[in-house]
Amino acid sequence: MLSSSRAVTAGGLLAVPSVKIQPREGWTSLGLMEVWEHRELLYFLVWRNVKVRYKQTALGAAWAILQPVLGMLIFTLFFGRLARLPSDGIPYPLFTFAALVPWTSFINALTDSSNSLVGSANLISKVYFPRLCVPLSAILTMVVDFAIAFVVLLVMMFHYRVVPTANVIWLPVLGILALATALGVGLWLSALNVKYRDVRYVLPFLTQLWMFATPIVYPSSILHEPWKSLYGINPMVGVVEGFRWGLLGTKSPGLVLIVSAIVAGILLFTGLVYFRRTEETFADII
Repeated sequence: MLSSSRAVTAGGLLAVPSVKIQPREGWTSLGLMEVWEHRELLYFLVWRNVKVRYKQTALGAAWAILQPVLGMLIFTLFFGRLARLPSDGIPYPLFTFAALVPWTSFINALTDSSNSLVGSANLISKVYFPRLCVPLSAILTMVVDFAIAFVVLLVMMFHYRVVPTANVIWLPVLGILALATALGVGLWLSALNVKYRDVRYVLPFLTQLWMFATPIVYPSSILHEPWKSLYGINPMVGVVEGFRWGLLGTKSPGLVLIVSAIVAGILLFTGLVYFRRTEETFADII
């Protein structure tokens, strides 16, 4: 926490302002106002991440499209044509791509935020600023990738003559839910990664397991209550099913979305608390 003061000299002139860095007190002081005060720094960190992400790459921002497109082609071949998994009456390529657009952005955001503190070790060990800005900037960077891939999704919907439903107005809320989930888990993993570098080895396995626990290649309609509602404990279930509901007109996720939102809120709050409790040691051990 920063506090500034000015001293008045004998001649009535203001001396150079001093800045005092103090640890935050209490469990509820998460330092969010301090992040807002450093919003310009957050903006430049996001802009830096966007430029670095595709620096010296032959295809540049096209990777934001290729990742979900290649995934769609593979899933369509193996799960759509060979395994013949159901797709709720939606063409299977569109069914999977509508899920891969938010999922790919989520996984990239989670991976980048988990490694963000270690990747910014030189900056963290030399300059004071709200450490929360580092993983948060990694999360916000993925909004650019999502916007690019979403345009391709709209083109695919036009190709298959699928018109978005009125529920499309819920997409911003679903996007925020995905960002909150990525930030909550990313805060846990980024803080743990500073102390335990095993996180970077566990993360690929975790993301692969999480993908098959999310209805990307199959619909959640194959489950029945109460298992379907319990399935919402995975927050990305509500996001993926919500995207299909809003864009493709599939069945409403209902209680699943509510459960996913509650779990995402818990992950975000506990992640913020744990991050705040450990951030004072980052500069010493990173």
